[in-house]
Amino acid sequence: MAVTDSAIDKIKEMIMSGELHPGDRLPKEADLAERLGLSRNSLREAVKALSLIRVLDVRQGDGTYVTSLQPRLLLDALTFVVDFHRDDTVLEFFEVRRILEPVAAAKAAQAMSDADIAKLRGVLEDLDEDPSAEALVANDLEFHRQIAAGSGNSVLSSLIESLSGPTTRARIWRGLTQEGAVAKTRDQHWAIYEAIAARQPEVAAAWATVHVAGVEDWLRRAL
Repeated sequence: MAVTDSAIDKIKEMIMSGELHPGDRLPKEADLAERLGLSRNSLREAVKALSLIRVLDVRQGDGTYVTSLQPRLLLDALTFVVDFHRDDTVLEFFEVRRILEPVAAAKAAQAMSDADIAKLRGVLEDLDEDPSAEALVANDLEFHRQIAAGSGNSVLSSLIESLSGPTTRARIWRGLTQEGAVAKTRDQHWAIYEAIAARQPEVAAAWATVHVAGVEDWLRRAL
């Protein structure tokens, strides 16, 4: 494993130094192995590992390429890990959301275009007066996704989207069992939207904190 780790480090250094750029094709296996002082087997293992975390793209019959290295792509590995969460860790995901979502809301209030803010309003207006729990949560997920994307920070957006999955079941559970959950969610979403539309980052962050913390508090008591 140590030899493979060394091979991974050497390829990573080629990317970080700028010798290899996103979209570049790696040299032929034999040439690269000789250049890096590696066995071809160690190089293959390193390439396989880096392709699993979406740093490299192995194209059969064509060669191996550096991916775009975009945060959304690289954080796919985090999504894979998150999928293995246990029910007893869901509160920890909410704690992380409570840290990240207010930041995203504040940045969105500063960075979102008027057109994107209009789309955000459209999400809220699309929700029926008496939605099912599933429809409410789907609307909730889209609302938060647009705010995260509107933050202008692709890493923050990808992190928030990765954390959405583990909290979906708890949000549906709340919608089904907590009296007034639909009205509360709707009111808080409108408050967040209005703060973003008014370009008030501190207010947007405060309402986002209230919103996520409320679900977290309900879940903590329910458990």
